[in-house]
Amino acid sequence: MFRFKELIELWRSDNLLTQALNRSHAMLESTEEMFIESVKSLRESDTGEMGMDVYKKDQMVNEYQREVRGKVLKHLAITGGANIIPGLILTSIVIDIERIGDYTKNIKDLAVAHPKRLECASYEEDIQKIEKGVAELFRRALPALKQSDKVAADKLIRENWWMIRRCDEILEELIIERDTSLSPGDAVSTAIYARFLKRIAAHLINMLTSVVNPFEFIGFHADDEV
Repeated sequence: MFRFKELIELWRSDNLLTQALNRSHAMLESTEEMFIESVKSLRESDTGEMGMDVYKKDQMVNEYQREVRGKVLKHLAITGGANIIPGLILTSIVIDIERIGDYTKNIKDLAVAHPKRLECASYEEDIQKIEKGVAELFRRALPALKQSDKVAADKLIRENWWMIRRCDEILEELIIERDTSLSPGDAVSTAIYARFLKRIAAHLINMLTSVVNPFEFIGFHADDEV
């Protein structure tokens, strides 16, 4: 059963897979930048303006994903399909990263649709904690991946699972209108935003399971599915 550590050791001796791995790191760095700027646009701007073209950045992430797939395919063609599991692991990782890019772009779309900066009333404190949690997860996930640090990856998964649950709780509370001070537009926007934050956190955690779990269990957590 291949784990990410064996994958890293194999890639060090294979130029194509090393290039593909480096591209996946660049993808994650790009989506982190997209997340930071999109959140600022939604939560700090009354116009949805931002200093980055998120759509162009997302196109670049998509191009990187295609490049990774191409290099993996070429590697398998050259080697006659040898070491197929490492290639599958890498393609699984970049799928998660590409989806993160899509959700950060969705946050930007929400910022454009929402007339003013989004304020979440009684959910403001929790939403801020989740935003900071996701930003920190981004910051710490890449080193764990690069170093194939199973202990660090497992710790990140366990420490950040609360964000998944809290986002679900916020959505359920908004559905039953627990906080009636929110306007319909703000309630809908808060619900959508919580969902986007949850999915970004979930895809980051899915990605980290590639370091912790054998291939067949990537995307699964000891207690829950992500």
